[in-house]
Amino acid sequence: MREVVLDTETTGLSPEKGDRVVEIGCVELLNHVPTGKTYQAYINPQKNMDPSAEEVHGLSNEFLKDQPVFKDIVSEFLDFISDSTLIIHNAEFDIGFLNAELKRIERNEININQSIDTLTMAREKFPGAQNSLDALCRRFDINNFDRETHGALLDSKILAEVYLELLGGKEPGLSLDSNASFNVEDNKPNNTTRKKKININSYGVDNHEKESHKAFLSSMSTKPLWEDYES
Repeated sequence: MREVVLDTETTGLSPEKGDRVVEIGCVELLNHVPTGKTYQAYINPQKNMDPSAEEVHGLSNEFLKDQPVFKDIVSEFLDFISDSTLIIHNAEFDIGFLNAELKRIERNEININQSIDTLTMAREKFPGAQNSLDALCRRFDINNFDRETHGALLDSKILAEVYLELLGGKEPGLSLDSNASFNVEDNKPNNTTRKKKININSYGVDNHEKESHKAFLSSMSTKPLWEDYES
């Protein structure tokens, strides 16, 4: 079973008011296991960024002006997601934005029934609790991620971990901890303590990706909002 964890960044909150997608990030899962295959695209929205949105993701007009427009990346994006189930946190938001982009270039829209909404899953599992992605990371002790590289692709990788926890936790031996081993005969991990602190570097964020994003951040005119919350 193939699933694709997906996240977007946008110029604002409302595609109906003309806000646009500026980044797409995707992570492939096979039978709930990350394969290491990812998709990422920065997109020129052909409009100015809302300052409040830039504070969230750090993507500036200056950076985005040299990126491809949506119609130039759409085929590669659609080929990556194919007909796989999409795992999205607040699916209505992301699919709403993607469908607005697809409609604009007269391409078929994504059926929301193709998606699983982890926000809905979390609200059913933890009624009345905070269920933002950050709140779920704290709840599941997924806390070893670099907020300097905040964006759609990294959020998709983190969401994949959250999704597996919402399903009931990773199967023994499927941990991203490279030190864990697995005994096939008794179907139990040889080390009985399962680490839940995730090292994102073992999850596919390579040094080139991190350095490229840090170079972009260093060009920003304002400090990213999330730096105020780093410990």
